[in-house]
Parts: sequence; structure tokens; C-alpha cells
Amino acid sequence: MTIPKNYLLTGSVVLLAVLAVVLKYWDYLANPWTRNGQVRAEVIQITPRISGPIVQLPIKDNQFVAKGDLLFVVDPRTFQASLEQAQAQYDKTGDSYLGQEQQIEAVAAQVDVARASLLQAQSAIKEADAEIEKDQAEYQRQQQLLPERATSEKSVERAKANYQVSLQQRNSAVASLSQAKASLLSAQADLAEARANFGASGDANASIREARANLEQAQLDLEFTEVRAPVDGYVTNLNLRLGSQTVANQPALALVDINSFWVDGFFRETLIGNIAQGDRAIVTLMSYPDDPIQGRVDSLGWGIAQQDGSTGSELLPNVNPTFEWIRLAQRIPVRINLETLPESVALRVGTTASVLVMTGTATDED
Repeated sequence: MTIPKNYLLTGSVVLLAVLAVVLKYWDYLANPWTRNGQVRAEVIQITPRISGPIVQLPIKDNQFVAKGDLLFVVDPRTFQASLEQAQAQYDKTGDSYLGQEQQIEAVAAQVDVARASLLQAQSAIKEADAEIEKDQAEYQRQQQLLPERATSEKSVERAKANYQVSLQQRNSAVASLSQAKASLLSAQADLAEARANFGASGDANASIREARANLEQAQLDLEFTEVRAPVDGYVTNLNLRLGSQTVANQPALALVDINSFWVDGFFRETLIGNIAQGDRAIVTLMSYPDDPIQGRVDSLGWGIAQQDGSTGSELLPNVNPTFEWIRLAQRIPVRINLETLPESVALRVGTTASVLVMTGTATDED
């Protein structure tokens, strides 16, 4: 029985169609593709370190700036005055430091004088003891000679007077020694107090370090009045105007880093099993459909936020209703590093892209 040609032709077309669908599905599984892609970049929040009104604003919205370019200037007059005040205080602290140093030297000299007076008083006591011993011996000798009429009453009285004078001189020397000890202790206490108030010497001195730190802080504050671009990029959503008040540590404008663009492709969890770091990728931007961009898989996300189980009202968990026969696959972000861009393509943060990943090409150098 001969099969009509039209049947054969129809069967061949159907077979080819089925084969094409199978090949396409296999290619889809082997090379995952998603329309859910987005251009991303590092967006730097330019934050002034000091507060004040803006007096210079040489940039415009969406302008390209190079690293180090001036973005805006905060009124520097207040910080210039603070710098001059800190410089004056630093100079004053230096003078005070020298004065305290000289005071320590003077008190140290007083300690040396008090120590010399102590030694002198001790020597005077020794001399007085020797003089007492001599006068006492003479007085006793005169007393022994008087009964024998070998001396006179007047000589005995004179010897007695000399002996009493020696005793008084020793008492005076003892008093001088006590006073010298007290003076030495007082001078040593004054020296210890002066050294304690003075602190460490040289650059280690606390007052000097504090004054220098205040001076450096004032210099930094003055430098911070000029805010410059930390990277090459584009100024975006500029809302500043001349006279606008900046607040320290509060973002003032956004800067898109031109050298940090990448694409996040959000693939279904059923497709990421074969995707590996280094796989080749083709990115097609919705704004440039005829200019595909080559790239490589940089990394795969390790987690996404979960809505089910999060705390809702009255501290109860949120649970979204689902159909039992439908389970939607979650989307996992895959980061794609872009290679050389076509000259006609300009990347913008947040724009949409399609991403095709060629699995098994991590070691492919072509």
C-alpha cells in the first residue's frame, strides 16, 4: 500500500516541529535564559563630614565627574577661625610647656639648695659637738684647779660661759637641721607636684598631644569644606542649590561609579543547578536590543528574603495562600560581570536586561 505524498510531507513537518521543540527545550535547560535582569552599579552616597551652607556648586545633575573633581564647597570661614584658634592654643600650650619646664628646673635648684643646707646643718652639729667637748673639758679642768688656787673664779666663770655658749650653738644647729629637713621635704614635694603637673616630656606630653590633636582636627575640618569625587562617575538626582545647608554625616548627593557596572540576572531555582562561576553569558539590554554584551558569571546568590514566616500584625506570622497544584519557583540572583561594551551602549542603573548563560563554558577562553 502506497502512502500518499501529502501524508508523508505532513508527517515530516510535524516530526521536524517536534524535534525543533525538543532541541529548543534542551537548549533552554542547557543554557538558562531569563528576561528578569537588571543593570546594577555601586552608588556612592556623598556625605559631608561637616555642617554648613554651600557656597560653591560647580556641578550639574547627571554630569560626569572624574576622581578628585570638586563637587561642592561648604562655607569655610567658621572652620578657618577654628583653625586659627587651635593654632593659637597650640602655641600657648607650647609656651606653657616651656614655662613648666623652667619651673621644674627652678624647683630642682631649690631642692639642691635645701639639700646643701641640710648637709651644712649636719656639719654645724658636728662642729658644735666638738666645741662642747672642748669647752666642757676646760670647764671641768678649771673647776679642779680652783680648790688648789691654781686658777681664779673669773676663769672658771669664763669657762662655764664658753661651755654654755657651745650648748646653745648646738641647739641652734639642731634647730637649723630640723628646718633644713623641713625645707628639703617641702622642696621635694614641690618638685614632685611640678613634675606631675608637667607630665611626660617632649612629644609624649599630654598637653602638647591634646593641643596638636585639636589643631589637626581643625585642619581636617577646614579641608572637609571641599567635597570631592572619590571615583569616576555620574552625579545623579542632584537636589542641592547654592545656600543649601549640609548636615554632617547626612548624604547630600549620589554618585554612580562608572567602573562598577554589573548585571543581576534573576533565574528560576530550577535552572541554576548547572550554572557555575566563570560561565559565559550574553546580556541583551532592552534599551539596546541589537547590541548584545559578553560577560561572565561572577557569583550566585546564597539567599533571598522570605515573606512567609515574617512577623505580621499582633506578632503573628505572615503566610501567603498558595494553590496546592501550583508551586512557583523562586528567583535566585546571578551576578554577571560585563566585558568590553559596544561603543553605542551606555549603561544606566536599574535598566532591564535579558541574560543567557552558557553552562559548561567556565574554562572556555574563546
